[in-house]
Amino acid sequence: MKKIFFIFLVFMATLTATGQDSSRLRISLLTCTPGEELYSTFGHSALRVIDSNAVTDIIYNYGTFDFNDPDFYSKFIKGKLLYCLSIEPVDDFLFSYQMEDRGVREQVLKLTGPEKIAIRQALLENLKEENRWYKYDFVLDNCTTRLRDIILKYKHPVSPLPPVMPVQYTFRNAIHFYLDKNKKYWSKLGIDLLLGARMDKQMTVAQQEFLPDNLMIALDSARPEVMVQSSRILYTPQNPLPVNSGITPLVCFTLLLMVFILFSFLQWRSLLRIADFTLFFLVGLLGILLVFMWWGTDHIMTKENYNLLWALPTHTFFAFTIRKQQRGFKFYFLVTAILMGIILLSWYFLPQQLNIALIPIVILLLYRSIAIFKN
Repeated sequence: MKKIFFIFLVFMATLTATGQDSSRLRISLLTCTPGEELYSTFGHSALRVIDSNAVTDIIYNYGTFDFNDPDFYSKFIKGKLLYCLSIEPVDDFLFSYQMEDRGVREQVLKLTGPEKIAIRQALLENLKEENRWYKYDFVLDNCTTRLRDIILKYKHPVSPLPPVMPVQYTFRNAIHFYLDKNKKYWSKLGIDLLLGARMDKQMTVAQQEFLPDNLMIALDSARPEVMVQSSRILYTPQNPLPVNSGITPLVCFTLLLMVFILFSFLQWRSLLRIADFTLFFLVGLLGILLVFMWWGTDHIMTKENYNLLWALPTHTFFAFTIRKQQRGFKFYFLVTAILMGIILLSWYFLPQQLNIALIPIVILLLYRSIAIFKN
């Protein structure tokens, strides 16, 4: 009798579940751990859609681009490279991450049948050739924010996801968290050089979710609506990420400053002339690059770059005038010395957080500008 009653309860539960959700779909968010390369430092997100009716298991990925485009590098530098939505079988997706030894976590989303159908239909609509391409932005419109927007658009009712990072965090703080964790100090320097003051704006709660881990944690923490039905690890990395144990930019640039001081103390004038020319010429070239990234590209976050206060593009020309005695040329280096002194005094008050490893470079420019002016 008990066995018959138990079978009856299971049968009724099946009928109830079928009545609630006849879509036969399961939609989950896949969050991939960071990798060794810079492009994979911040992880990745994708949607997995299992259709029991069609017996399909498909990954929807907004992080795809056409590497075979003949203008790939030109478009990438100018910020005109388009990303697109693509699909692939789940086995292929997981195999690629296993080969890179990157972990994958799956969160099955708690959705009703109509919500699942709506999300799947939106993905199929976005998969059309006229809809699948979009202009990628690293923090404002990327492979994670696109998935977040789709999930929240078709989940009803839904409240804003909770904060994951401290409310005062900026985009740069969030990026530094990952780069410092893996001790990628040279990558951190490169990012701090190229990305301007807009990276130092305080993030909204929604903007925090541009990072895959942040979206994953926010979905886990969502209340009062529960967003995650269940979660599991699909692949666990077998080896920890290698930690950079090489010389840091701060140590490298400090040693460079000491070399210039040694040349000056020993009065190696020929070496100093070569070193001064190289220093000012390369800093000027960096300034030209920063000007191009500001005005010559579509990248939003490379604009308003205060590194141009010390990386003056004019240094490229005036590097050739170091040995000239004309008053105008000497005056240029006096102005440079004054400007470097002002930058050092206002370092922590600038609208943009400059990388601390650059302080020895600015001191070096101050020191050599004074020396060139006086000599």
